[in-house]
Amino acid sequence: MSVRNLEKAFGKQKVLKGLNLDIRAGEVFVVMGPSGSGKSVFLRHVIGLEVPDAGEIRIGDKLSTNEAIGNHYRLAIVFQSGGLLNSLTVAENIGLYLSEHRLKQPEQIAAIVREKLSLVRLDPEVGDKYPSELSGGMRKRVAIARALVVDPQLILFDEPTAELDPMVGMTVGREIVNLNQRTGVTTVVVTHDRDLAFGIADRIAFLLNGQLIALGTVDEIRASTHPILQQFLTAEFKG
Repeated sequence: MSVRNLEKAFGKQKVLKGLNLDIRAGEVFVVMGPSGSGKSVFLRHVIGLEVPDAGEIRIGDKLSTNEAIGNHYRLAIVFQSGGLLNSLTVAENIGLYLSEHRLKQPEQIAAIVREKLSLVRLDPEVGDKYPSELSGGMRKRVAIARALVVDPQLILFDEPTAELDPMVGMTVGREIVNLNQRTGVTTVVVTHDRDLAFGIADRIAFLLNGQLIALGTVDEIRASTHPILQQFLTAEFKG
């Protein structure tokens, strides 16, 4: 995926300012930065929910738009809240896309649900439970399993450790890495969680006020001499 000169403003406020970066197939790429840095707006551009004022995002050789993604690429997103429906069982949540679009027979959907639960290391019996019966970490893993139903080529995570305690957040991070290693799916994680970023990333892009101020491996990001980045990494950032 390539991002070239991406710009976006809402009214007089510029949110993305000439963003340029490349995301390699099969890597875990983390977009990190403080609140208000443009991370979520960037994510909405990737999935085609925002139209840039200038520049473009290409996935393969196609512009990133709702139509292009729907017709040419299998993309999935795990939302910050998880987005599970409490009125459905875990299995019904995971298989909802397939059943609603009548893409598979019920017995095929059941087999796919078991497979996806296995990929996030949950027992098949979890499928009979309701989301309200699960811990926060388990709900996140179910949301990941649901995203996997489409066998995505690109999977996006929006603040995957939000509202989780650090230990549970580490578990979710391990699941993201495990999934990437087992499936080879290109993974983009948007987060302000430094521990998560350093624990899972092949490379990190650090945004500040809509601009890319650092890009590299974990070691390269740690070694950056940019003063604001260093403040963020040492928990001194006040912005």
